[in-house]
Amino acid sequence: MKRFKTIAIKTAVAALWLVLWQLVCVAVNMELLVVSPLTVLRRLIELGQTADFWRFALGSLGRILVGFGLGCVVGTLLAVVCAACSFSRAFFSPAITVIKSTPVASFIILALVWLTGQYVPIFIAFLMVLPVVYANVYQGIGEVDQKLLEMAQVFGMSRRKKLTKIYMPSVMPYFMAASRTALGLAWKAGVAAEVIGVTKGSIGRQLYYSKIYLETADLFAWTAVVIVLSLLLEKLFVWAAGQLEKKKRIKNNESAKRN
Repeated sequence: MKRFKTIAIKTAVAALWLVLWQLVCVAVNMELLVVSPLTVLRRLIELGQTADFWRFALGSLGRILVGFGLGCVVGTLLAVVCAACSFSRAFFSPAITVIKSTPVASFIILALVWLTGQYVPIFIAFLMVLPVVYANVYQGIGEVDQKLLEMAQVFGMSRRKKLTKIYMPSVMPYFMAASRTALGLAWKAGVAAEVIGVTKGSIGRQLYYSKIYLETADLFAWTAVVIVLSLLLEKLFVWAAGQLEKKKRIKNNESAKRN
C-alpha cells in the first residue's frame, strides 16, 4: 500500500510539472523558445529510431563512466595513502583544494589545450569524482573503531583480515555515499565538457548543434536524454549497492550458522 501511494504521488507530481510546462509553452507561444512536451516526445521517438542516437548516447555514457571509475579508484587509493602518511596528506591537500575550488569551465578549457576531444569528458568526470571520493573515504578511514583495531592487534589478526573485516565494512558506507553523489557530478560535468569541446559522437555535440541551428525541439529532447540517463544510472547504482549488501548479509548469516 505504501509503495502504491509513493508511486501515485510521484506520478501526480510529474503530471503537474508537465501541465505547467504546457502552460508556459502556451503563454510564450513561440516554439523557438519553448516547445511543448508532446513535441519533445515526438522528437525523442524520432531520434530513438536512428542508429546515431544510440551511438551518441552510449558514447557519452562510456566516456563518463570511464572517468567516474578512474576517479573512484584514484580517490580511494589517495585517501588510503593520506590516511597512512601525514606528509602525503599535507602534500596532496592543496591539489584537492584547487580541484574543488576551480570552476568546471576553467578545467574544461585547460583540458582542451592539453588533450584531444575524446579524452576531455573523461578527464573532467575524473576531476569531479576524485575530491568527493577522496574526502569521504578519508573520513571513513578516520571513523574506524579503534577498539576493533586494538582487539585485532591483541589477537594477531593479519593485515589482510584487518582490511576485509574491519576497514572495508567501516569505509564502505562512506564510499557508496560518495560514489552516488559523484556519479551525478561526473555526468553533468562530462556532458558540459562535450558541449564546450564539441566532442565527436556525443550528446554534448548534439546539444551544441541544436543551439547553433536553433533546433529547440532537439535541444529539449537531448536534454531529456541527459536527465533520463542520469536517473537510470543513479537507480542502477542504488540497485547494485543493494545487491552487494544483500549478498554480504547472506554470507555473514552463513558464516554465523557454521560457527
